[in-house]
Amino acid sequence: MSLDSDIFHPDSWFRAGRGPRYQQLQRHIAAAIQSGRLAPDDQLPPERDLAELADISRVTVRKAVAQLVNDGLIEQRQGAGSFVRTATPRLAQSLSSLVSFTENMRARGMTSTSEVLLAGLETPNPDEMIALGLSAHDRVARINRLRNAGDTPMALEYSSLPRDILPRPDLVQTSLYAVLRQTNSAPVRAVQRVMAANLTSADASLLKLPESTAVLRIERTGYLASGRPIEFTSGLYRSDIYDFVSELRLD
Repeated sequence: MSLDSDIFHPDSWFRAGRGPRYQQLQRHIAAAIQSGRLAPDDQLPPERDLAELADISRVTVRKAVAQLVNDGLIEQRQGAGSFVRTATPRLAQSLSSLVSFTENMRARGMTSTSEVLLAGLETPNPDEMIALGLSAHDRVARINRLRNAGDTPMALEYSSLPRDILPRPDLVQTSLYAVLRQTNSAPVRAVQRVMAANLTSADASLLKLPESTAVLRIERTGYLASGRPIEFTSGLYRSDIYDFVSELRLD
């Protein structure tokens, strides 16, 4: 689709005193996407052409486009350019329900798959020792997985459990909780912390997103009914797809 070049003319987006030029251009393009003036799969002009049309430097263009990528509105296709992303339905996941990724996707009629990146018994690191109450002489089962819904990478999950809870981490192919339930070792409650994070180069490559993309980081410690901590998971979830919802009640 051929774009109307006037959409990027300075008269259509720049106002003196309204903030840095890259922010004004970013807001203008975001508004054009939300209004439908820029449609899914529309290609933005190349960086040099966009800088000329908008009468700004290429550095300013680069910063505006990078923010749009972080916001999930633009995707950069290697060797092709920058394109308006097709809207992806957001997934709402409750923070008050202890369900696995597999169960969450199944409840939404989606097929989940997992790519096991690592599964083995290792020496616990300091974070694992604190979260799981282990000593340096114990062994911890680690399972690192890339979680997908259909063909879309959704999350990276790095899980650690005491060896006696999961002596065979290689048995985990899709659902960790399904394996734990076979021995009545699945957690019955958990404490979670939700934080903002930016993807490293390695994690971005696995999720097929640009480096430094903003994501949601969730650290979860799962407990048995006895109060023993038996799961420590750190996950990176796509913020353009996931919404985590919590219910608050007045005591």
